[in-house]
Amino acid sequence: MMKSIIIESDKKEDSIRHNAEETMDKNDKEQAKLRLMRTLVQRQDPSSKEVDDLTLRRFLRARDLNAEKGSTMFLKYLKWRRSFVPNGSISLSEIPNEIAQNKMFLQGFDKKGQPIAVSFAARHFQNKRNPEEHKRFSVYLLDKLCEKMGAGQEQFVLIWDLQGWGYSNSDLRTHLGTLSIMQDYYPNRIGKLFFVHVPYLFMTGWKTVSLFLDSNIKKKIVFVDDKKLKSTLLEDIEESQLPEIYGGQLPLVPVHET
Repeated sequence: MMKSIIIESDKKEDSIRHNAEETMDKNDKEQAKLRLMRTLVQRQDPSSKEVDDLTLRRFLRARDLNAEKGSTMFLKYLKWRRSFVPNGSISLSEIPNEIAQNKMFLQGFDKKGQPIAVSFAARHFQNKRNPEEHKRFSVYLLDKLCEKMGAGQEQFVLIWDLQGWGYSNSDLRTHLGTLSIMQDYYPNRIGKLFFVHVPYLFMTGWKTVSLFLDSNIKKKIVFVDDKKLKSTLLEDIEESQLPEIYGGQLPLVPVHET
């Protein structure tokens, strides 16, 4: 009996050691790829020397640790950022119509310390006069979320509330534009995406949108059952950090007031 226990203990230690070695190998490989990527990026854009490793690593991971592809993606981001956000940030004066819809809120953190945003899809209406304004609004929101991240934190949580959503709120082209911005310029920023109060009608359009989703984002999506709404959200968010409308204790705060 004692011999059996010792053998099992040895097997467990061997397994732990093997897993630790595998983790170290992966980390070493990633660090080597990161160093290569930094060299490639700085060779083409010396100003990127000031960019921290966490930022470069997100782009590297988005391209499955391919340093060349990660470099191309990051350099594309730098070019886009300088063109689309020349002043370093989006001002409220650039997104008045989007702000007026009062559809985005930002408050609280999940159990991992990731900031939480809440979006009310039924309050979104297509901006036919200035379709680019929604893209600027998306960047404004994403930058706000990044600002709220603590040291070493890289991701955020989004609760997308679809209660009351209908055809008048359906805006496929705009949503695909936002999706493109998130995937191309804010890779690996989504920690988890909750869809709540999902109407059947939405799922028809979702089949199309999901075709354009990166596989890494798909793995982080949770469609929440209305009957288990609070309990599902509480698995990731403490009640003190959960919005009141979902049974928590935090009042909703519009993103432009945070």
